[in-house]
Amino acid sequence: MRTERGLTMRARPLTIYRLAAAVERWPELLPHYRSVRVLEERGDRRLVEMAAWRDGIPLRWWAEQALYPDEPRIVFRHLRGPTRGMDVEWSFRPGPDGTYVAIRHELTLGWPLIGELVADRIIGRLFVDNIAGKTLRRIKALAEAQG
Repeated sequence: MRTERGLTMRARPLTIYRLAAAVERWPELLPHYRSVRVLEERGDRRLVEMAAWRDGIPLRWWAEQALYPDEPRIVFRHLRGPTRGMDVEWSFRPGPDGTYVAIRHELTLGWPLIGELVADRIIGRLFVDNIAGKTLRRIKALAEAQG
């Protein structure tokens, strides 16, 4: 499964990056996030436990977050939960109309026969696209309100 969701935001890359990087604040900023706990912090890397809602369905996973503020870029590697092994990358590209922010997800399930089907049609379409879309729309609103 490979997905990409993106939006152009009328805000500076650094403003958007700071909102996206501060996952510990996501439950107060993003209504679909139930909780985020920082379990360990090592410089620009953090181990986090995340929980969100997908339209009433509770989801929980653990990920390593790597921060690259100079680029800017944020990378997650899901370590536990149903999306274990998924790589997620946030990119921020300035342009004439604002900053294009993209979230890319990549997941290969090693399940014989049904892994690709489950990753593409269930995890990707039903869960990842939904949550990523809500996250981008809310980050956009917050970043544009900050200017």
